[in-house]
Amino acid sequence: MQSPSFAHEHIYLGADHDRNTKRTLWVVLLTAVMMVAEIVTGYLTGSMALLADGFHMATHAGALAVSVGAYVFARRHARNTRFSFGTGKVGDLAGFASALVLAGVSIGIGAESIWRLARPTTVQFGEAIAIAAIGLAVNIASALLLANHGHAHHGSDHDHLHDDAHSHHQQHGHDSQDHHDNNLRSAYIHVLADALTSVLAIGALLAGLYLGWTWLDPLMGLVGAVVIARWSYSLLQETSAVLLDVTDDRLAHRIRHTLGDDETHIDDLHVWRIGPTARAAIVSVSTPAHISEAVLREKLATIAELKHLTLEHRIA
Repeated sequence: MQSPSFAHEHIYLGADHDRNTKRTLWVVLLTAVMMVAEIVTGYLTGSMALLADGFHMATHAGALAVSVGAYVFARRHARNTRFSFGTGKVGDLAGFASALVLAGVSIGIGAESIWRLARPTTVQFGEAIAIAAIGLAVNIASALLLANHGHAHHGSDHDHLHDDAHSHHQQHGHDSQDHHDNNLRSAYIHVLADALTSVLAIGALLAGLYLGWTWLDPLMGLVGAVVIARWSYSLLQETSAVLLDVTDDRLAHRIRHTLGDDETHIDDLHVWRIGPTARAAIVSVSTPAHISEAVLREKLATIAELKHLTLEHRIA
C-alpha cells in the first residue's frame, strides 16, 4: 500500500487531453467510412486504383485508432503508481509508432510509383478523379477537426515541486499548447499525408485526362512519397527524443539562468519531458549557508513547465 508521504499524484496529461481524444475519434470514424466506401466500390467496379487507395486508407485508420487508444490508456492509467512519472508520454509512444507507419506508407507509395513509371497501366480517369475528390473532402474535414488554431481551452492543474523526501510545493499552471501533443500531431500528419496524395493525384489525373500525360500520375506519387517520408522523419526525431529522455536544452538554460549567481553553483542538472507541457528536473546545487533550499524552490516555482522537481542542496 502506498505510504501517505507518497500520496501526491503524477498526472501530466495535456490540458486538452479529453478534447483531443474526441477530435481524433471523429477523424477515425470519418477515415473508416471512407475506407470502407473505397474498398466496396473498388470491388464492385473492379477498380484496382480504388481498392489500393482503400487499403492505403486502412493503414491510416489503424494508426489513428492507435492514437485514440493512447489517449484512452493515458487517461485510464493516469493514477496508476506503476508509472513513475505518470502516463504523459504514452502519446509520444503512439506518435513514434505512427511515424513508423508513415515511413512504411511512403516506401510503399514510392515503390508502386516507380513500378508504374516502368510499366504504365490503364487508368480510369473519371472514376479515379471522383473518388480522389471525395477523399480530399474527407481529409479537409479531418484536418479541420485536428488543426490547432491557437484557441485551445485553458485549464489549470497543480504543479508538484518536491525533493527526494517527497515534500511538495503546489502552484497553479496553465497548459494550452496542442502543438506539444505528439499524439495529436501524428494524427494530423496522417491526415495531411492523405490530403497531399489526394491533391497530387487529382492534379495528375486531370493532366492525364485532358493532356494525355499518364506519366505524371506515378511521378506525383514519388513526390508525395518524399514529402511523407520527411514528415515521418521529423516526427520520429521529436518522439524518440521524448522517449529517450533527451535533455530539454531550452528549459535547462532557463533553470541555470534562474538559479545562476556568483554564490550558487549547479553541480548537476537533468531536465526531460514527462507530458505534453510538463517537464521534470533533477537539480544538484551548492550554495553558501545563508541561501536556503526554500529560496531555491521559490525561484524555480516561477517556471510553470517544471511540474516535478528533485532538488539536492549542498552547503559549499
